[in-house]
Amino acid sequence: MNTVLIIEDEAPIRQLVAYTLERVGHTLLEADCGRAAQEILAQQQPDMILMDWMLPDLTGLELTRRFKRHVNLSHIPIIMLTARADEADKIAGLNSGADDYMSKPFSPAELLARMRAVWRRVQPQLPPATLTCRDLTLDIHSHRVYIGHETLDLGPTEFRLLKFFLQHPERVYSREQLLKQAWGPSVYVEERTVDVHILRLRKILMPFGYDDFIQTVRGAGYRFSPTTPV
Repeated sequence: MNTVLIIEDEAPIRQLVAYTLERVGHTLLEADCGRAAQEILAQQQPDMILMDWMLPDLTGLELTRRFKRHVNLSHIPIIMLTARADEADKIAGLNSGADDYMSKPFSPAELLARMRAVWRRVQPQLPPATLTCRDLTLDIHSHRVYIGHETLDLGPTEFRLLKFFLQHPERVYSREQLLKQAWGPSVYVEERTVDVHILRLRKILMPFGYDDFIQTVRGAGYRFSPTTPV
């Protein structure tokens, strides 16, 4: 079944959704504000986001726009849940990038039906569950990386960097671009932090001869080139 993230500051609504989804076998992740949601998304990717409009820090509209601009999050479907039922609000929610819009209060049966409908619409757009390069396999859902039959021990940041490289081979990315993809646009760390994590990733890949795939491009950044001979 699927993993769903609900971003909602009202605990009773989160509890209702949790009961509804877990009853049919889905896994629920919960965040009561935008910051908590971004911390969760930095570690794992759900199959759907249920987004409240009014949150204590960021609005659901702003969060939706951020997620839809992020290359690693833009494919995740979002259903906006809100008490704002005016037509203008619905249009604003959909224009922000939401895939559907539900007014509170809503019934559990309607929520499940809307979720299934959104999943049917976006299914062709979903990225593959695994990324491969020769004997290297990255499983997006389980957050595991293998070379042959051996499992690699990657930290969450190294996992996100490797995932991004596998999705965009043969292109040069600056440290700033890699920061936005691996840490997110709202996380502030020094650009040299990228070098530290690239070094860690290379050390993990080195015993298998894959470390040379991550190339330093002087004055520009880094490139993942799987055409490098092993």
